[in-house]
Amino acid sequence: MLKLYENLLNKSIEAFILGIEIYNKPTIKYRVEGFSFFICNAWELMLKAHILNSFGENELYYKDNPERTITLENCIKKIFTNDKDPLRKNLEKIVELRNTSTHFITQEYEMLYIPLFQSCIFNFNDKMKLFHNIDMTDHIPQNFLTLAISMKAIDLQEIRVKYPEEISTKFENLHNEITSLSREMNSNFSIRIDHYHILTKDKAKATSIVYIDKNADTGIKVLNKLQDPNETHKYNAKACISLINKYIFKNKLPFNSYSTSEIKKATFSNYHFNLFTKYFKIKENQKLCYTYKTGSQPLYSYSLQCIEFIVDEIKKDPENIIAILKQKMVTTQLYSYKK
Repeated sequence: MLKLYENLLNKSIEAFILGIEIYNKPTIKYRVEGFSFFICNAWELMLKAHILNSFGENELYYKDNPERTITLENCIKKIFTNDKDPLRKNLEKIVELRNTSTHFITQEYEMLYIPLFQSCIFNFNDKMKLFHNIDMTDHIPQNFLTLAISMKAIDLQEIRVKYPEEISTKFENLHNEITSLSREMNSNFSIRIDHYHILTKDKAKATSIVYIDKNADTGIKVLNKLQDPNETHKYNAKACISLINKYIFKNKLPFNSYSTSEIKKATFSNYHFNLFTKYFKIKENQKLCYTYKTGSQPLYSYSLQCIEFIVDEIKKDPENIIAILKQKMVTTQLYSYKK
């Protein structure tokens, strides 16, 4: 049973990565269909591994047909019993897409489904951690979990003109349904996508003309420079720890870790990284950390500046930095408790 469990998880991880790789390749014309196929396959294998581990192998098969394994739809209903759960609704809509005849799927489906696809990716990572203690960022770079988006607003009038009535009507009904559900549900169903307009003085490059009115009812925020967190904050915790250790070993810093009974030389660990992030409030500093506020648990990525900051702190007193931070954390907690 252990071998079956591991096989299901390994195939699930591979299907998940394939789905993302296909979607992020702009030259592939059927990436919506391809992504929906592989992400559904990944969920089915992952949920079956969970069912196997929690309920036993017999639960993977139909009781009236023990030669046939249950479908993804059956897995979803068995694990996510609340039919109003946004995560379940998200999966059910993507399963519907997977089952849709390909001649109905137009390029506009990508605009409609990308918020659901992005939620589905984060939901998958959350449940992999919860059910199997597997973090997908150990298998794929964290910035890859954010899909590459190139889209314009959906124009239903344009779609009515562009496609036969059967296709345009089906799309419009689906658009209205997904829009309604997105308003009612949280980010486990769909991710909000923000559109940024870049100011330019070159009218030839402009897609619209605007002017500033200080008496306007609605305010806006003008960004002098739009930064991509995939470029500015491209390191997950594991990558940060690895680079910090490389610096410690390369420069032969006498970095020590204090256990309860002894002082011992150690590598910089996940515990140490969390100690730094908590004491210095790194996750609250936008220059050091970027927060992806999606799914039930936020995801964090870090900048090179964050790594350099931690290294600089270690260099000040490599032998005692951990003990100092631990003591300061205890003191801070006691002070907060007394208040």
